[in-house]
Amino acid sequence: MTTDGSSFWTSGAVPLIEPEFLSSIIAAASDIALVVSAEGTILSVLLNDQDDSFGNLSHWEGRPVVEFLTEESIEKFQQAHDAYMSGHPPRKPLELNHSDNAVWQYPVRYTFHRFGQENGVLLLGRDLRPIAETQQQLVQAQIALEQGYEASREFDARYRVVMSNVDDAIVFVSVQTGRIEDANGRAAALLGLKPDALVGVTLASLFKDRSGAELTESLMNATLTDGGEAVPVRTSRTHQTIDLYPTLFRAAGQRVLMCRLVGSEAIASNTDSASNHAVSLFRGTTDAIVFMDPRGTTLSVNDAFLDLIGATHLSDVVGQSLAEYLARGQIDLGVLLENAARTGQMRVYATRLVNDLGARVPVEVSATALEDAQNPAVALIMRDVSRLEGVRKVEGSGGPSMPEPGRNVMDLIGSASLKEIVAETTDVVEKMCIETAVNLTRNNRVAAAEMLGLSRQSLYVKLRKYGLLSKNG
Repeated sequence: MTTDGSSFWTSGAVPLIEPEFLSSIIAAASDIALVVSAEGTILSVLLNDQDDSFGNLSHWEGRPVVEFLTEESIEKFQQAHDAYMSGHPPRKPLELNHSDNAVWQYPVRYTFHRFGQENGVLLLGRDLRPIAETQQQLVQAQIALEQGYEASREFDARYRVVMSNVDDAIVFVSVQTGRIEDANGRAAALLGLKPDALVGVTLASLFKDRSGAELTESLMNATLTDGGEAVPVRTSRTHQTIDLYPTLFRAAGQRVLMCRLVGSEAIASNTDSASNHAVSLFRGTTDAIVFMDPRGTTLSVNDAFLDLIGATHLSDVVGQSLAEYLARGQIDLGVLLENAARTGQMRVYATRLVNDLGARVPVEVSATALEDAQNPAVALIMRDVSRLEGVRKVEGSGGPSMPEPGRNVMDLIGSASLKEIVAETTDVVEKMCIETAVNLTRNNRVAAAEMLGLSRQSLYVKLRKYGLLSKNG
């Protein structure tokens, strides 16, 4: 019945509930309910009939609540209970950790409710163990995910180390798009590009007379053969004939071709001893050897050249203009290319190489134009003469080790004064140097002045002095 004598619900009214039904309603509305006296003693414990995880808690009745709380929860409960007794019940739920004989613990979220006139409090609790278990599962899943990321990064690092140190030139190509997904430095050097520039490029675009569909079909057919048939192609940039040895595999639902690139020099016949000796000389000589195209772009270099310029990888140099490593840049390169193209050879040309740290190494360069209609190139042999410079300076200072030209000057003693001999010798040497620079640059006065370390005005003064101003002009 309601307060006005009616047994039905009305707006804003609560029906009178019989005591025998009230406890079951409270137990069903919460996981655990505690009736606590003003002194903090548990008067009654009600448990949800649908949840038996709490066990039997009848021994709680008649004992203080704090006996069944963990240390950190005792202070929280006492503060909340004191506030309740002062007429300020907690507005927010209170989370307490219960312990029973220090054997097990479980968290419960309680709300405070006043009932009756004896300052007792009804604590309706919600078991937080399912939430805690879910949080624990999320933490474990996060840890497993981080371990998976760490393992992935470790495998990626191993993959990168293998790719950079393996002797074979390797590219990975998507069968669906025909584009390169990854490549190592050796493959980039063989194709005349840098590794970063290869990623995303269509593989067929790097070769002559090969369409994308045709090349992909040829590679797929080669994977079906038992002996690992090669697909021959010719590169567009380096003009080399290379063989592709494909291997097909599936990754992340996509088919990928791993192609091993083998250059023509790697499969040359062992009976060609001259070629084998040339390759061995190229790799083992202490002199730097550079092959470049007629425009001055490097095609291949040996380890000795990498040592001279302080480069780490072959891919850092191949595809770059040689002018970047010459002290006078394009002027030096122009002299080498023009003389090699005009006469086929250039015996000795003195210049300096500049490494990545700015250090300059004096070298003597000889250039040879290679006669190949399909693949024209210029070969350079560079020798480090930094040690010889010190010897030449000592010998030039006079003494028993003076070179032959010095001895011819000695013959003039007695016929002219020392000042006249030195002046005449200086003029002869200066005139020879100027003539040589003008000839090497094919009468390019700007380039000649740069080679000699003179200004254009100073060069013209000296040309006029020695009667060379109208020569080849």
